[in-house]
Amino acid sequence: MTYRIFIVEDDPAIAQMVEEQVKAWGLDARRAENFREVAAEFAAYQPHLVLLDISLPFYNGYHWCAEIRKISKVPIVFLSSAADNLNIVMAMNMGADDFIPKPFDRDVLVAKLQAILRRSYDFAAAAPVLEHRGALLDTGDNSLLYQGRRIPLTKNEYRILLTLMEKKGQVVSRERLMERLWETDSFIDDNTLTVNVNRLRKELDAAGLPGFIATKFGVGYQIQ
Repeated sequence: MTYRIFIVEDDPAIAQMVEEQVKAWGLDARRAENFREVAAEFAAYQPHLVLLDISLPFYNGYHWCAEIRKISKVPIVFLSSAADNLNIVMAMNMGADDFIPKPFDRDVLVAKLQAILRRSYDFAAAAPVLEHRGALLDTGDNSLLYQGRRIPLTKNEYRILLTLMEKKGQVVSRERLMERLWETDSFIDDNTLTVNVNRLRKELDAAGLPGFIATKFGVGYQIQ
């Protein structure tokens, strides 16, 4: 298994150095590109560990640590030159797993990351998160997070949205959706599926996600 490291660092030289060093040790790595959409990039990449600077454009590292913690228990390690006790304590209180001060030794950094990965994934894996249009479906607690708001879903609503987001860009037939619902002992018919989809659409519309689920007449539904 190749672990994925998500690097949220706005200094291009440092970010590139960390990425190269991580890859040299056999890990995968990706750098954040849009510092307004860190949570969405996190969900798209599905990393096993996040490296997070404190000082970032638009929102600081504490903000993104809190946002990631709403949807995932993935290990978070802060990298920062602001390594005073106050920042270290604040990082830990926000949900970080470690704090590495800058400047740091490259090999020591990777050794620490490998130790955290071993501790975190020897016994359990992180629950995946699916993303579309900035909305994050947390498969850990069956809810949707959008713009800082958590939208609770019923069992049927969650299963419908999960199936559609797993097949993002593809049309999912009504028959396939009903099969997925039957797997959870929800023996619904065609009319009941329509009711569930319409109810889900209303919740998405109210949350600011109009047109999230499109109907393909005579075929099924699609996330778009």
